[in-house]
Amino acid sequence: MSHDFTQYTHDTSGTDDPDPDPAFVFDFTAYDDPDDDTQRWSTWLDVEPLCRGPEPRPDWVVTSQAAVDTELGILKTGKEADAFLLERAVPGSPPPDRGGLGQSVVMVAKRYRSNDHRTFHRAAAYTEGRSVKRSRDQRALKRKSTWGKVVASSEWAVSEWDALKRCWSLGLPVPYPVQIDGTEILMEWITDDDGESAPRLAQTRPERDLLASYFDQLRDVLATMVGDGIVHGDLSAYNLLAAGERLVVIDLPQIVDLAGNPNGLDFLLRDCANVCGWFRSRGLAVDEQDLFAELMAHAF
Repeated sequence: MSHDFTQYTHDTSGTDDPDPDPAFVFDFTAYDDPDDDTQRWSTWLDVEPLCRGPEPRPDWVVTSQAAVDTELGILKTGKEADAFLLERAVPGSPPPDRGGLGQSVVMVAKRYRSNDHRTFHRAAAYTEGRSVKRSRDQRALKRKSTWGKVVASSEWAVSEWDALKRCWSLGLPVPYPVQIDGTEILMEWITDDDGESAPRLAQTRPERDLLASYFDQLRDVLATMVGDGIVHGDLSAYNLLAAGERLVVIDLPQIVDLAGNPNGLDFLLRDCANVCGWFRSRGLAVDEQDLFAELMAHAF
């Protein structure tokens, strides 16, 4: 089967006009279906509008129906999901840095595992205070039925999707969420100054001025999150990316409601302890109790 746009012309038989009206002529290009198991047609139009990223969308988001998704390899394995690099491109279209018109982009595809293949065992503490929209799904979760396992798997993907959209709308430095399809989230690929995958903060040894800048950025991020009533819940130097001089927050499926979750304050204090401990190990004099107290001034 081919993927194409159709050419239409109006019927000019029996008229004196031998040429079709240009308004009724459409160019099209036919593409063969991908025959490689590492490729698929873009799923952008397969998902509902609410499953696409918030507007205004960045210029690099490829929305063409003619685009093809190509697997480029695994980026990272995690406790509850694996991240892959995926290129979405219109065949024959060069990327913007080579004169293209934004018809080619590399993204991260984060795919959540089923409950049977996950090693994330602290789910209950994070999900307190959350609700599932459909009562059927809530009952299935309680019974731990087959459908309940499907709901539980997608629950983490939906949670991260909602968190990314919320944080992006708050102006926080998180990857732009492109779309969600079941248990797969496509999001912005965060790179360093050389165009390579940005390292995790834990893998870096920044100079003192940059180290202090990173901490100031993180403090502002946490203050904004707390002011909006949310806590990362699993924050550490492994869930922060050093993208040049910019710090980017990742891995948000376990985001916690500060007021609705009875463990909200405990999670916030633990986040403060985790990040302050890392910054102290790099020579910056910071204290988790001071940070916690400062953040509480932004809460509620």
